[in-house]
Formats: sequence, C-alpha cells, structure tokens
Amino acid sequence: MDYKYRISIVLMIMSALFSSTARAFTTTVVRSSSRMMTRTFATTSETTEVKKKKTITRRILSGVQPTGSLHLGNYLGAIRQWVEFQDKYCGDDKVLDDDGNEIATENFFCVVDLHAITMPHDPKELDESTKASAALYLAAGIDPSKSKVFVQSHVPAHSELAWLLNCITPMNWLERMIQFKDKAKKQGESVGVGLFTYPVLMAADILLYKADQVPVGEDQRQHLELARDITRRFNELFCKGNAYKKRCKAAKLPTYPVFIEPNPMIVKTGARVMSLTDGKSKMSKSDANDNSRINVLDSPKIIRDKIKRCKTDSSVGIEWDNPDRPEATNLLNIYLAVQPERTKEEIMDEVKEMTWGDFKPVLADAVVNHLEPIQKKYKEVRADEDYLNEVLAEGAVAANSIAQTTLHATRVAMGFTIPK
Repeated sequence: MDYKYRISIVLMIMSALFSSTARAFTTTVVRSSSRMMTRTFATTSETTEVKKKKTITRRILSGVQPTGSLHLGNYLGAIRQWVEFQDKYCGDDKVLDDDGNEIATENFFCVVDLHAITMPHDPKELDESTKASAALYLAAGIDPSKSKVFVQSHVPAHSELAWLLNCITPMNWLERMIQFKDKAKKQGESVGVGLFTYPVLMAADILLYKADQVPVGEDQRQHLELARDITRRFNELFCKGNAYKKRCKAAKLPTYPVFIEPNPMIVKTGARVMSLTDGKSKMSKSDANDNSRINVLDSPKIIRDKIKRCKTDSSVGIEWDNPDRPEATNLLNIYLAVQPERTKEEIMDEVKEMTWGDFKPVLADAVVNHLEPIQKKYKEVRADEDYLNEVLAEGAVAANSIAQTTLHATRVAMGFTIPK
C-alpha cells in the first residue's frame, strides 16, 4: 500500500481508501440510508397515497498516512478532491439527486497513523507528521464546520475491529495480496506482521461505517475484494440462526447481519502525479530520493531546484499522452493540475513551441504560486496548537459515536460478554 487509502452511507475512496502509492490511503464509502413515510387520504371516490421523498445520507471517510511530508500527489490526487466534494455538497443550500431526494453529507477525514507504523518509523517523527498532516488538511481547505478531522488511533474501534476480523480471516487470503509481496521484498527479513495484515485494517476502516458501495481505482480492487470476502465470512459464521437472533434481542439490536457487503464503483483517479525521476512510477513518500517528489511544504527554491533537475527526454518539443514520453506527460499533467481553471488545449497552445529549458521555469512558477497560499495557511494553523487539538478532539468524538455502534454489534454477534 504505497500511500493512499481512498465513505456514502455513499463512502467514496477518492482516488486513492486504499491507494498503494505514496503510502496514502483514501477510502470513500457510500451507503444510502433513508426513511420514507406515507400518508393516506380518503375521499368519496378513491384513496390517494402520497410518498415523501427519501433523505439519502452520504458519509465520506478518507485519509492519508502521516509518513514524512505530504507531497503534490497526495494533495492533488486526494485532499483537493475532498475539499471540492465538501464545498459542493456541504453548503447551506439543499442538495437534491435526480429524483428530487435530499442528500445529506457527512465528511470524516482522518490521519491514518495506524497504517503508518507497518513500516519502520521514528516515534518523534510520527507525532510531528501526524499533526502536520492534520494541519495540511485544514490549510488545503477542509472546513471543521463542514467536515470532521481526526486521528485514526484516537478511534479505538479501528484497531479492535481489525483484530476481531484478523481472527476470522484465513492466512492464504492475505498471502495473495500483491502489495505485501512487493514491500516484503524491500524489507527482507525485517518485515513485520502488521504489513502482512494491514489489508484487514483497511477492511475494518470500511466496515465500521457500513458502506455498501466503495468508489475505487482499479488498483484498489484487490483490497475491496478482501473486504467483501471478510464480510461474507463474518456474516456466515456469526449472523445466522436462532442463536444470533437471541443474542441480538438480548442486546436490543436488530437481527440483520452486522456488516454490509461493499460493492466496487470503479472510478477514474484524479490528477495522477508521477515521480520526477521516473515518469512510469507514482510519486511516493517511500522513495529514498527526495528529488523524486515535490512536498507540499517545500520552499519555492527547493521546488524550482527539483523541477530544474527532474528527468525529461531528448525528443524535440513537448507533447501529451505519448506512451514513449512518460516524463513529458507527467510534467504537463502537473502544470494543468495546478491551474484547474485552464484547459488541456490552452496548455498545449502555450507550450507547443517550448523547449524543456523554457518550460521548466514556467512549470516551477505555477507550482509555487499554487502552493503558496496553502503553505501560508499551514503555518497559521500549525502555530495554534490549541486550535488544532480542539479540531482533532471534536472529530474523534464524532467518529467514535459511529464506529462504536458497529463495534458493539460485532461483539454481540461474536458472543462476547457485554458490560452492563
């Protein structure tokens, strides 16, 4: 899981609840919940039934690992999309679907520190990078009045449910996970059990919020299939028969299965940002070469130096979408992404006569100008520790209220003694 990890009661993983790139994960889950009431009016000639419209609740849960500094790929591929969705669906005006049903949206954006420790880490750096990641969420436009921001480990249900699901997940299911094989090769004999079982934690992240649809990229499909397999296995083992109904009745819970099987909604990713040193590899925080990425908090000088040294080719001219020129496509994608008001055609008209020597300073200026207000806001947020802690505490309370409900039902289904 290189870095993304992309909820509707719709949970949407916006490009990225479980992206394997750049050790970020974004999970977006979608589940429809509604109430419908009917009224019957009697007249002398007929009875007319009038149905009220449904209210559909969308809950978005996404997160990024706090390993190192967030880079341009994390921001453009995930965080900026969260902001756009928040601003579109969480304003003062009512949002209606095509059938006239009202859509209520709840946003939860977490710093997934539990996933970050699957690789060797420095405790001091983990604390700082966790706070820095949360501050960057706010600096990028996440509004605490519209969205809840919290730290994953501050919601104990994530780790407890992961353990409960670990105990019913066959090892051979996890041995099929491609990303474990890839990362295990890099770590050698020092690889930890957490890296092997982290896909179960991802499943727990989704299932805690009862998502029935998960928009994911194609590269996330294997993780979602595991969550589906775990759901079926759990419900088959613990959520059937009279004994289960009796346990639910005693606990005053409904008797339907605890978990909803999440269905895939394969969606196109947002801005796909590749490495500055290899146009075929995603920009990643786990890359040992810091020149391979533009960190959101890099100074203007560092950004310009990295772009000046980034890999290009010897071909004449600059062109888009040529599979033989991945670096050209990557740099043009970045240039377009940091100027969202412009079109691809406008960009090509501007750069078609440029050389790499002409284009790189222009690209650097565009990136610096785009990140400057985020960096300024970040410094303000990070300087106010009390405010940041208050935002994280409020977010954890809201997330806990949902997660604990699901965890309680899980314990009942498995037969644990429930505290009175």
